Amino acid sequence: MEARSVDAIPVGKEWQYEPKWDGFRCLLARDRDAVSMRSKSGQDLARYFPEIVAAARDLREQRLVLDGELVVEIGGQFSFNDLLQRIHPAASRVQKLSRDTPALFLAFDLLELGDKKLADQPLSRRRPQLEKLAGRSFSSAPLFRLSPASTKFGDAERWLQSAGGGSDGVVAKRLDLPYQTGKREGMQKIKRYRSADCVIGGFRYGEKLQAGRKAVASLLLGLYDADGLLHHHVGFSSAIKAKDKPALTERLEMIAATKSFTGNAPGGPSRWSTRRSSEWQAVKPKYVVEVSYDHFTGGRFRHGTTILRWRSDKKANQCTMEQMKQKIARDLMRAIEPA
Repeated sequence: MEARSVDAIPVGKEWQYEPKWDGFRCLLARDRDAVSMRSKSGQDLARYFPEIVAAARDLREQRLVLDGELVVEIGGQFSFNDLLQRIHPAASRVQKLSRDTPALFLAFDLLELGDKKLADQPLSRRRPQLEKLAGRSFSSAPLFRLSPASTKFGDAERWLQSAGGGSDGVVAKRLDLPYQTGKREGMQKIKRYRSADCVIGGFRYGEKLQAGRKAVASLLLGLYDADGLLHHHVGFSSAIKAKDKPALTERLEMIAATKSFTGNAPGGPSRWSTRRSSEWQAVKPKYVVEVSYDHFTGGRFRHGTTILRWRSDKKANQCTMEQMKQKIARDLMRAIEPA
């Protein structure tokens, strides 16, 4: 079941609201001792989360299919960065991480239970059955938690405003529809967007020429830490209009430098590094831009940012990590604590 991105929370009696968790979406199926875990793309997740497999076998129900989210709790909030570390090729490392940073499975839908196929039933009937299952079974498997849900618009507004530390918005689902496999008709997602002032520390050229010359494809953004070091690891912005690229390229080439980031710099060792991702041009840390973003975790923006405006009124050294501190959504964290 997919979600359609919208700008505002829908209103009406046909909607159920849930927090939008920042984790790995997972379909978990148990058939006695056989447990499978699949991502949205069909990737096998069971080998990376053996503790969840073991916990699933502790459930009272011998046969079920759950839709939910895998998260890792660190310091009272969910850490996507620690969750990413769980996808490791070495079995010994997987076993160690399963003990050091065990995951939780936040269940938000029940598709099968015993011999009953529930996916064809409307959510208004599936949700009560999920809540009954959680009430009688999750206590024996504490790594399984019930994700909160509400039909009150006020709850959805509060969850959206308090997004952070593991949640990045709200999901609205149609109560009157069956499970919409592979479709976006029954679910909408609303993210909370924030803004931050960042320093342009460099850029990457695009692969295609524009007007016969190279043009900027993305900006490399940085923030200063408490020691005055400029770190790149916050992220990038590639949402640049084609008509703006020639002037922007000329503007940045005029302040080209041999070094800009004094802390973490682009192109460092990574399992995801490519030759192209290590090619970039440093510039003097002179320009400040305000960018919008949807989520900040592990010291960086989760996704690419969008430039809102240039901040000629702000000095580069005023752009610090301090502005990125997020409040923990404590009411949401309490809502998933075991009874």
